[in-house]
Amino acid sequence: MSLDHATVRRIATLARIRVEEHEIEGLRNELNGILGWIEQLNEVDVTDVQPLAGATNMAQAMREDVVTDGGYPDQVLSNAPERIGAFYAVPKVVE
Repeated sequence: MSLDHATVRRIATLARIRVEEHEIEGLRNELNGILGWIEQLNEVDVTDVQPLAGATNMAQAMREDVVTDGGYPDQVLSNAPERIGAFYAVPKVVE
């Protein structure tokens, strides 16, 4: 498959990239090279090849959906610049 100048211009428009007239021939050669690689990949026989990985065959690890406080409130509050008891102290933002 070989792309012509009009097709390259259309691809550039769809990709929303500005291509100057003198750049079209280089871009056409690059796109034709990419399409050549894709054509080579399409020729490979993969009928008996199993996929190496995929999300369809994997089971999601599940855990109990339990609300906790994290178990270490003192460590969390140690990051606070200012605190009042077991809470962050923040400046008033609404009058």
